[in-house]
Amino acid sequence: MKHTVGELVKEKTPRDVAKLRVLDPACGSGSFLIWAYQFLLDWHRDWYIENLVPVFIDKKSVTDPAVLALLPEATPRGKKHLVQAELPIYRAGTSGDATRTRSDWRLTTVEKKRILLNNIFGVDIDQQAVEVTKLSLLLKVLEEENEENIDKQLKLFAKRALPSLHQNIKCGNSLIGTDILTPEMSMEEVKRINPFDWSKEFAPVMVAGGFDAVIGNPPYLRIQGLQEHYEEQIPYLIEKYQSAVKRFDLYLLFVEKGYCLLSSKGLLSYICPHKFLNSDFGSGLRNFFVKNCALASIVSFGNNLIFKTATTYTGIFKLRRAKQSKFLYFEFPLLPIIEIPEKLSSLKAEMYSEFSISDFSTDPWSLTSTHSQSFLDKLNSSNRLKIEDVFAEIMVGVQSGIDNIHLLTETTTISSKKDVLTLFSEKAGEVIEIEKDLVKPILMGEDVHRYQKIQNNHFVIYPYKLVGNKTVILEESELKTKFPIGYAYLKKYQSELREIRIRQKTNPKFWYSCHRSKDMYLFEQERIITPEISLGCNMTISPAGIYHNTKVYSIIADQKFSEH
Repeated sequence: MKHTVGELVKEKTPRDVAKLRVLDPACGSGSFLIWAYQFLLDWHRDWYIENLVPVFIDKKSVTDPAVLALLPEATPRGKKHLVQAELPIYRAGTSGDATRTRSDWRLTTVEKKRILLNNIFGVDIDQQAVEVTKLSLLLKVLEEENEENIDKQLKLFAKRALPSLHQNIKCGNSLIGTDILTPEMSMEEVKRINPFDWSKEFAPVMVAGGFDAVIGNPPYLRIQGLQEHYEEQIPYLIEKYQSAVKRFDLYLLFVEKGYCLLSSKGLLSYICPHKFLNSDFGSGLRNFFVKNCALASIVSFGNNLIFKTATTYTGIFKLRRAKQSKFLYFEFPLLPIIEIPEKLSSLKAEMYSEFSISDFSTDPWSLTSTHSQSFLDKLNSSNRLKIEDVFAEIMVGVQSGIDNIHLLTETTTISSKKDVLTLFSEKAGEVIEIEKDLVKPILMGEDVHRYQKIQNNHFVIYPYKLVGNKTVILEESELKTKFPIGYAYLKKYQSELREIRIRQKTNPKFWYSCHRSKDMYLFEQERIITPEISLGCNMTISPAGIYHNTKVYSIIADQKFSEH
């Protein structure tokens, strides 16, 4: 918060800061808004200690215009004897130097409510999360207060204890506006999409130019997840967002949307994955950064995992609405996670590398320290072979139809029937038998480790055959005749599988198919594989015949190098 909200309050008075609008457009349970609110509470307290408390303690005449502007209207200008209860801060203790000891002074409940209503805003698509955020913020208003203090303050100002936050924290789909609505949509569909009209819901803020700070940790959801849960919204997102290209992730759109909600001098600060900087699906957002000269700085956490519950490599991205010609970059080395906060707060300008935005395009970005960049420049200027020279293709894996139907887990039970495997089905909730030739051994991301021999404990139902080098789906009649056990298993879930084929706009005739199959001949050769998300290098060799899901990639050698 020091580098976002903190930057916006520098050299300002509480009267100036009252105009500051801080937004988290995907606030969840409100963690980032709580931090922003706490920062503003601390800042106001410290400002009042420096500017109001000495006047109160020493009974000085109030002459500073900035201080006079904060006093109640009924207070005569230049009043010689301030009453403590008239101030937005009151004395709660008696230790130390009363004019400077923070623990002796607290903001009044009325003042904390004022700051909350003026400065803090949030949106989330989940109504329950919105209610949790409201409750958390209201509890923060009452923090450190006892009943007697609250009663005295409220009697003086004739105010209710807690404010209503219905104008500050709202429920809606931050990425989708009401222009998605059509007369044909049912009320149930409208409720599920939950479109949000920013110009209407936050009219005073938007009329004034937008939000001064946009903060948060936007949700991550790859295109596969969007196709499964929000298929009908994808065309709208592609039409409305420059960053919605290829196999995009939802957080890219939140970066773009957050930037568009900023005021002319506003800034955005998100913590989100940095993979888009050099991945294919990030080309749209990279282009957005370049076209708008939006990027101010990147702090990459490198291979440090910041969130315990997510194997995602992240960074802090700061954008400014005012055009930037250069941006700063810093990358953390691998550190114990407990050291990261202190290192982050102690970063100095000279520790960053500086880059010109004009040097970048939609192509993948290579961002390093100055020393590392010099080394890379030498490599690029040499005649050494590059990955693109040696390898013909980098292939993402299979996306099954419905995982809990198509993905089966190995068991210790052995079938008495020839060419039949005994596997566990999550959907059926029991061990089933299925023909060996209808399934393929499949790897998950966590199954791939550096230089280690491949071991799988999952199989995927793969109703395809290899004709020459071409992968062809089995006709239903052939599936039923050749694999009657597997067909009978899939048939139980035909309506569910058919519905997802229709929803994902693939051919419902092949209701038993995978959502995204891959060329079998590529899997039927030895190759290098690597997990999609990895702490350092985790490449190893996969023998022929081993398949993998979308969390693993295969690196296919060019034929002219395959013998080597």
